[in-house]
Amino acid sequence: MTLNPIPAKLYPMNTLRALLPYIQMLLSVLLIAAVLLQQSSAGLGGAFGESNNFGTGYHTRRGFEKFLFNGTIILSILFALSALAALKI
Repeated sequence: MTLNPIPAKLYPMNTLRALLPYIQMLLSVLLIAAVLLQQSSAGLGGAFGESNNFGTGYHTRRGFEKFLFNGTIILSILFALSALAALKI
Protein backbone atom coordinates (compact mmCIF):
# COMPACT_ATOMS: atom_id res chain seq x y z
CA MET A 1 0.00 0.00 0.00
CA THR A 2 1.43 3.35 -1.05
CA LEU A 3 0.70 6.54 0.78
CA ASN A 4 -0.40 9.32 -1.50
CA PRO A 5 -0.60 12.71 0.24
CA ILE A 6 -2.81 14.18 -2.51
CA PRO A 7 -6.27 12.69 -3.03
CA ALA A 8 -6.97 11.48 -6.57
CA LYS A 9 -9.83 13.92 -7.06
CA LEU A 10 -7.43 16.89 -6.67
CA TYR A 11 -5.08 15.90 -9.53
CA PRO A 12 -6.79 18.12 -12.14
CA MET A 13 -6.52 21.11 -9.77
CA ASN A 14 -2.80 20.47 -9.27
CA THR A 15 -2.31 20.21 -13.03
CA LEU A 16 -4.09 23.53 -13.53
CA ARG A 17 -2.05 25.11 -10.75
CA ALA A 18 1.15 23.97 -12.49
CA LEU A 19 0.07 25.10 -15.97
CA LEU A 20 -1.55 28.43 -15.06
CA PRO A 21 1.67 30.52 -14.98
CA TYR A 22 2.59 29.29 -18.46
CA ILE A 23 -0.92 30.01 -19.73
CA GLN A 24 -0.71 33.54 -18.32
CA MET A 25 2.70 34.13 -19.92
CA LEU A 26 1.42 32.98 -23.31
CA LEU A 27 -1.72 35.12 -23.03
CA SER A 28 0.31 38.17 -21.99
CA VAL A 29 2.70 37.86 -24.94
CA LEU A 30 -0.22 37.42 -27.37
CA LEU A 31 -2.05 40.38 -25.83
CA ILE A 32 1.01 42.63 -26.08
CA ALA A 33 1.51 41.62 -29.72
CA ALA A 34 -2.16 42.25 -30.54
CA VAL A 35 -2.09 45.71 -28.99
CA LEU A 36 1.15 46.66 -30.74
CA LEU A 37 -0.13 45.49 -34.13
CA GLN A 38 -3.13 47.83 -34.03
CA GLN A 39 -2.73 51.09 -35.90
CA SER A 40 -3.18 54.43 -34.25
CA SER A 41 -5.77 56.62 -35.95
CA ALA A 42 -4.20 59.86 -34.72
CA GLY A 43 -0.68 59.32 -35.95
CA LEU A 44 2.20 61.60 -35.04
CA GLY A 45 0.34 64.75 -36.01
CA GLY A 46 -2.30 64.17 -33.35
CA ALA A 47 0.36 64.39 -30.66
CA PHE A 48 1.14 67.97 -31.70
CA GLY A 49 -2.45 69.17 -31.89
CA GLU A 50 -3.15 68.81 -35.59
CA SER A 51 -6.79 68.13 -36.34
CA ASN A 52 -8.06 65.52 -38.72
CA ASN A 53 -9.93 66.81 -41.79
CA PHE A 54 -12.45 64.00 -41.48
CA GLY A 55 -14.03 65.16 -38.23
CA THR A 56 -13.73 62.72 -35.36
CA GLY A 57 -11.55 60.24 -37.23
CA TYR A 58 -14.03 57.38 -36.82
CA HIS A 59 -13.79 54.63 -39.39
CA THR A 60 -15.26 51.18 -39.80
CA ARG A 61 -12.94 48.29 -39.06
CA ARG A 62 -12.83 45.70 -41.81
CA GLY A 63 -10.94 42.53 -42.54
CA PHE A 64 -7.82 41.84 -40.50
CA GLU A 65 -8.22 45.04 -38.49
CA LYS A 66 -11.62 43.88 -37.21
CA PHE A 67 -10.26 40.39 -36.51
CA LEU A 68 -7.33 41.88 -34.57
CA PHE A 69 -9.64 44.22 -32.61
CA ASN A 70 -12.01 41.40 -31.61
CA GLY A 71 -9.08 39.08 -30.87
CA THR A 72 -7.56 41.68 -28.55
CA ILE A 73 -10.82 41.89 -26.61
CA ILE A 74 -11.03 38.10 -26.32
CA LEU A 75 -7.38 37.83 -25.22
CA SER A 76 -7.86 40.50 -22.57
CA ILE A 77 -10.92 38.71 -21.17
CA LEU A 78 -9.05 35.39 -21.10
CA PHE A 79 -6.08 37.03 -19.37
CA ALA A 80 -8.34 38.60 -16.74
CA LEU A 81 -10.07 35.26 -16.15
CA SER A 82 -6.74 33.47 -15.78
CA ALA A 83 -5.60 36.10 -13.25
CA LEU A 84 -8.80 35.56 -11.26
CA ALA A 85 -8.30 31.80 -11.45
CA ALA A 86 -4.76 32.22 -10.10
CA LEU A 87 -6.19 34.08 -7.10
CA LYS A 88 -8.75 31.38 -6.40
CA ILE A 89 -6.41 28.40 -6.69
